[in-house]
Amino acid sequence: MSHVVIIGCGVVGAAIAYELSRVKGLKITVFDQQPPAQASTGAALGVLMGVISQKIKGKAWQLRQTSIQRYETLIPELEALTGHTIPFNRQGILSLCLTQENAADWEKLAEIRHSQGWQLEIWDIAKLKRICPQVDDEKITEAVYSPQDRQLDPVALTLALVAAAQHNGVTFKFGVTVLDTQTSPSESSPQFCHQLETTQGKITADWFVISAGLGSTPLTTKFNQMVNIRPVLGQALQVSLGHPLSNHDFQPVITGNDVHIVPVGGGDYWVGATVEFPSNGDQIPPDEQLLESVRQQAIAFCPELATATIIRTWSGLRPRPEGRPAPIIGKLPGFDNVLLATGHYRNGVLLAPATAHTIREMIMGTRD
Repeated sequence: MSHVVIIGCGVVGAAIAYELSRVKGLKITVFDQQPPAQASTGAALGVLMGVISQKIKGKAWQLRQTSIQRYETLIPELEALTGHTIPFNRQGILSLCLTQENAADWEKLAEIRHSQGWQLEIWDIAKLKRICPQVDDEKITEAVYSPQDRQLDPVALTLALVAAAQHNGVTFKFGVTVLDTQTSPSESSPQFCHQLETTQGKITADWFVISAGLGSTPLTTKFNQMVNIRPVLGQALQVSLGHPLSNHDFQPVITGNDVHIVPVGGGDYWVGATVEFPSNGDQIPPDEQLLESVRQQAIAFCPELATATIIRTWSGLRPRPEGRPAPIIGKLPGFDNVLLATGHYRNGVLLAPATAHTIREMIMGTRD
C-alpha cells in the first residue's frame, strides 16, 4: 500500500487529502503545525471567480473550469458524507463595470464563454437597476452577470473536507512541525525522499505533498531547494444591515473595482479585501485606511451599506510565488516523489478541487 504524506491542512491540503482518500490502496497522513482552516484559508472570502475571470485558455482556465464543475458535485457529496452544512451561494457573481472599463472586452469574453459552454450576461443600466436596485453608483456603465460562478464558506468547506477524509480513513496530526528530511544520496538524480523527521517522530512514505502555503518556503529549504513564496496581506470586514439588500430571493456576490460584497445570511455581508504587499521583509502591518477605503467603495456601489454596523474585521496572509505564476503545482525540482501544491495567492479556495485532481493524477499515473 502506497503511503502519501501531505504537509499543510488549509483548503488545498484538505482537498488533496479528501480526493486521495477516494482512491483504493492509499494510506494518507496529513500534518500541520496548527488546526485546519487557519492562515489564508481562514481569512478568505470564498468568491469563486471562474467563468467571469479573464483567463480564457491554457492551464489557468482549465484549472478554473475543472474546479467550478467539481464544486457542483463536491458540496452535496461532502454534506451527505459528513452531515456538515457548507454555505454555498449558487446565485452567481455580478461584476459592476466602471466607466474606465472596456465594454468591448466583456462582450468578447461573453462570446468566448458561450463557445466554451458557459454563460455570461451583459446587463445595461436599466436591467441592473430593475434586478438589483440596491446598486446605485453613477460611475457604473453596465454589469456582467455570471450565473454559474459561486461563493462558499472556506472554513466550513475545509472542516467538511477534513471530516470526509477522516471518514475515509485519512489520519490527521495537528501541532506537528517538520524538522528534517532523509533523501537518497545527493549524487543520484532525481533524488528520492524516504522519510521526514517531525516533532512527533519519524515518518516514512512513498509520496510527500507540500501544501503549506507560506510555510512551503521553509519546508522546501529542508530539501536543499528554495521555492520562494511571499506574503500578501488581505483585510476584510463583516457588516450587518439586519435585512438583505433589496430582493432577499436574489443575493449574488457583487463585485467591482476588486471589492467584493458577499451575502452571508441574516442581512450580514462580508466586504473585502485589501491587497497589501510587504514593504520591509515579510512584515505587513494591516493598514486601517486601506480597509476603510474598501468599505467606502462598497458603500459607493450599494449606498445602503452606509447604515450597516461593523461586526468584525480580520486579516490573513496570502501565499504569492515570487517571480513565477500562481499556483505552483508539480514536482519539487530535483525530486521524483515530492510534489508541490502551493502558492495559490488569491485563488486557493477557487482552485482547490482542480489542484487535488492534478495531484491525484500525478500520483496515480505512476501506479498504473
